[in-house]
Amino acid sequence: MVESERVDWLARDQQYQVHSLHKPALQQQGHVWVAGRGAVLVDADGREYLDALSGLWNVILGHGRQELARAAAEQMQRLAYASGYAGSTNPWSVQLAEQLAQLCYGRINRFFFTSGGAEANEAAFKTARYYWKLQGKPEKVHIISRRWGYHGTTLGAMSATGIPGYWDAFGPTAPEFSHIESPYPYRFRFEPRGPEDRRTPGQAAADLLEEEILRLGADRVAAFVGEPVQGAAGVIVPQDDYWPRVRQICDRYQVLLIADEVITGFGRTGRWFALEHYGVEPDIVTFAKGITSGYFPLGGMGVSDQIAEAIDQGQGKWMHAYTYSGHPVGCAVALETLRILQREGLLERACELGRRILTGLRSLESHPHVGQVRGLGLMAAVELVADKATKAEFPPEEAIGERVHQATQRRGMFTRLRGDVYNIAPCYVTEWEQADRMVEILGESIEEVLGKS
Repeated sequence: MVESERVDWLARDQQYQVHSLHKPALQQQGHVWVAGRGAVLVDADGREYLDALSGLWNVILGHGRQELARAAAEQMQRLAYASGYAGSTNPWSVQLAEQLAQLCYGRINRFFFTSGGAEANEAAFKTARYYWKLQGKPEKVHIISRRWGYHGTTLGAMSATGIPGYWDAFGPTAPEFSHIESPYPYRFRFEPRGPEDRRTPGQAAADLLEEEILRLGADRVAAFVGEPVQGAAGVIVPQDDYWPRVRQICDRYQVLLIADEVITGFGRTGRWFALEHYGVEPDIVTFAKGITSGYFPLGGMGVSDQIAEAIDQGQGKWMHAYTYSGHPVGCAVALETLRILQREGLLERACELGRRILTGLRSLESHPHVGQVRGLGLMAAVELVADKATKAEFPPEEAIGERVHQATQRRGMFTRLRGDVYNIAPCYVTEWEQADRMVEILGESIEEVLGKS
């Protein structure tokens, strides 16, 4: 394409589309993506960009995987769609559920499929409430989540999301949702209660959950939901002792633990599911994104054997449903994705690639405005600050993160940010040289905007 064609596409786009996180000014000089291969995106001008965020954390196998295209095409020719409501099923959703039972947490063996992550979280919240009603505790309806958590933008998921910018235009949020502080090791402030308080910061952050449960009353709290690593917030990796303490608190007060693994599932952290790092199992897990490498919209929820048994034995129907639940094409693509992950040893490669990127990014820590480099597996972030000693943030009007983002695009790299936190989470098949170049581009861009170290 030529420049005039790109401009035409953008003009037509602005006339007819509303985008996610819509802001017209962002579209005026936007990209028109027309092709992709591996870790590279190509725009309508023919320019190539390293895809530093795997699309939106989801294209884990890279762009242009012919195996996934064939899986979708063959399934569409065989059976494009059939209802997955009770009374119907299809072999591909059955096989996918069987595969997930083998890969997922030991206590989770039953699955419900959705079209994406927000739908999966909505299903989880409703299922938690339903479970407690079956247990004769209908008042247990409250959902606790965390600041900086991202769980989607449908009404319930938005209410669980702990980023106020998502609420402002659409509030009020749904009732019976509340938020506690994130463990955010770089910014969490732990003030001991006295000389006898020997808790670690991770334990203190987890104890905020207990405080909120007690404030609300345990007989009102249905579940706590959290991402094992908070992704959209800027790859916030919790302290090692955070999740074990959370699990203990949930057990103590009969609160279900929902792990939102929409980003972290399917190898992003080097494990099939990220709470494995902490030796913790949830009661409900939600997933999406990587399960089809982004080639088909699919998500889902896995529930513990105990919850599954309650659903099976409950009187009447579990009155929750999606038209595209168990979609045969999505399930066929997911099955092929899992086969590729296993056949090519890509979880191990994600670990190796992630170590290489994180090591490279840590070379940027000498810069006076690089506050912290952090990551787990193949997800990392660089947090830029105005003052390294105090961790003071830049004034929002300086738009430092966005200026760095523009500089990285000029050098041929594309991702997303959270304010002045720059995220890098490429696909698992990114080449070593491409990974090294991502680090170089970010370093060069930081120096262009903020000067040399």
